[in-house]
Amino acid sequence: MRMLTCRSMIMKIGQVMQRAAYRSAVLLAAAAVVLGSCDVQMGGKQGFRAQYFTARNALEAGNYDVARRSYSRLIADAGPLAERLELEYAHSELRAGNFPEAARIAASLAARQSGAARGAALAVQGTAQHELGLAQLAEGKTEAGKASLVAAQAALGTVIEGHPELDPLGSMAGRHASIAARLARL
Repeated sequence: MRMLTCRSMIMKIGQVMQRAAYRSAVLLAAAAVVLGSCDVQMGGKQGFRAQYFTARNALEAGNYDVARRSYSRLIADAGPLAERLELEYAHSELRAGNFPEAARIAASLAARQSGAARGAALAVQGTAQHELGLAQLAEGKTEAGKASLVAAQAALGTVIEGHPELDPLGSMAGRHASIAARLARL
């Protein structure tokens, strides 16, 4: 039987969470078991697990400011879980509407990753760049908007081509097609 590291277990949980949002309660319980068995030591009043659930629950509840602050505190001392938490932090920035920061964090993470982990980072990056591009176009910043859309199209295209399992419902493919149609009109 193959032994999984804490990091690989967290990555697998994250991949499943992306595929099936309605299972999040069960997956949060599984994450608690995994995180509880990891040897990540963090100082302060709360342990790593409690801090993680504060961040994750805030993200799921739409309290993005709390999520962003919590994730930013966790990342520095997360050891082997730092990259997973960075992805969740980028996702919280995306949901909060801070598209440039979400794209920056996700692009940095994608540059250091490979495989499905890179694909997940590119999905966040591409989504953030798409939203940023739309906002720039709405503000009349045509060249900046076009550049953001081109970057989004490239990131999402890489995910769709290399990791179709990350888009089981076709939402990224739909976003990718929407970007192509918008670029054709510019």
